Amino acid sequence: MFCAGSSAQVLNLSQGTDKNALPEIGVVASDAISIDKELQIGDVLMRQLRGQAPMLHDPLLQEYVQDLGNRLVVQADNVKFPFEFFVINNSEINAFAFFGGHIGVHTGLIVQAENESEVASVLAHEVSHVTQRHLARSIQAQQKASPLAMASMFGGLLLALANPEAGIAAMQASSAASRQASINYTRSNEQEADRVGMQILAQAGFDPNASASFFQTLAAKYRNRSKPPAFLLTHPLPESRISDVRSRAQQYRVNYVAPNLSFHLAKARIVARYYHSARHNISLFTEQLEKTRGLFQQAARYGLVLSYLRDEQLEAAQQHLDILLKQDRENLFYLDTATDIALAKETPQVAISLLREQEQRTPRNPVVALNLANALMEDKQTAAAIDVLRDFLLVQPEHYLAQQLLADAYRADGRLLEMHQSKAEIYAALAAYDRAIDELHSAYNYASERQLEKQRIRARIDQFREAQQRLKTLR
Repeated sequence: MFCAGSSAQVLNLSQGTDKNALPEIGVVASDAISIDKELQIGDVLMRQLRGQAPMLHDPLLQEYVQDLGNRLVVQADNVKFPFEFFVINNSEINAFAFFGGHIGVHTGLIVQAENESEVASVLAHEVSHVTQRHLARSIQAQQKASPLAMASMFGGLLLALANPEAGIAAMQASSAASRQASINYTRSNEQEADRVGMQILAQAGFDPNASASFFQTLAAKYRNRSKPPAFLLTHPLPESRISDVRSRAQQYRVNYVAPNLSFHLAKARIVARYYHSARHNISLFTEQLEKTRGLFQQAARYGLVLSYLRDEQLEAAQQHLDILLKQDRENLFYLDTATDIALAKETPQVAISLLREQEQRTPRNPVVALNLANALMEDKQTAAAIDVLRDFLLVQPEHYLAQQLLADAYRADGRLLEMHQSKAEIYAALAAYDRAIDELHSAYNYASERQLEKQRIRARIDQFREAQQRLKTLR
């Protein structure tokens, strides 16, 4: 699958710790910061994070965490806006939430979790921090700081969570260095997020004991280490908290949750594509393939396919993929890899045939649409690729990877006006508004006598300038 490299750009973040001024637990703060302001701050932070953090624009992993997150969000109360879940390529065990329902998940969390319920338990906890508006409460505790001024200090810590080395440097270079830069939640916040999160977890059909098992594993793993993971720095884990979570889980009915294939495929994908060398992973997954059965064996075989592909052993990869496709021809993980192998073999028509078939079943699915557009471009069918991408962007207009592919397709088709417009949207997604406006000026020069298009471009320039002004008020 065509995947963009890491991207992002951040501000700098800090939060008050005056615990005595917190509102009563259970009362969602409403006067600290409006929902509109929270959405505005979250949007800016997300754009800047996208430009600086090692964010994975991997449609399969993105769809997996978004689907998992959505299953939790639908069980939550006080949901004021859509949630966006995204993946950070970082081996640290961590997840973090910030304004506007944005929740980042480190690859390390997925890889180290034993099952999907453990990952879900962490995401449910983060969802609870958002729905209970714990960041808003902290702002409320600092009456002298305006919400927007506070937001200008948040980005550095967000980047530190997503990419520790870059984040620390960003914080040291900012005014936040002189303040206590922390989004450490208070003990009351953590207890509330544990309680609400477990309720969400159980209602979504996951194992409520997963919170305790994950916390216990995490505590044991890092008990004697001098450097705890980022998750433990922002979510302290005293023994009493583990006991409280375990006790609370007993209040829920025991619910056996069968192993989830998508979770294990996502885990194998992360290891095969982003961890270790291809040769190391070939040995790793070959051993797993011999020792496992059922869906665990399917996941091991999938990891082996990706590892062979990464090592350019295309026939070996194809042989194992054919076995998987016989088991499930509609599995998007397998179709994605079938596309990669077909393109590596310079047979894009094979991929196009498979993807057109799947497109009928799941129209506008991001994995299918982006793979299909990429295959069409490789087959020199750029006009068809443009049609697929434009149709997909009708439902996800700010999809970063789709805009990148569309810009490439317009360039290949010689449509320079549209290419510059797409590149402008890419820069805007990174909050690089000066460069976005430059791209639109270039597009304007290619508009010639197309007056309606010129009006649209001028209007979009005005929108970017307004967004640029809003960004300046956050610094």
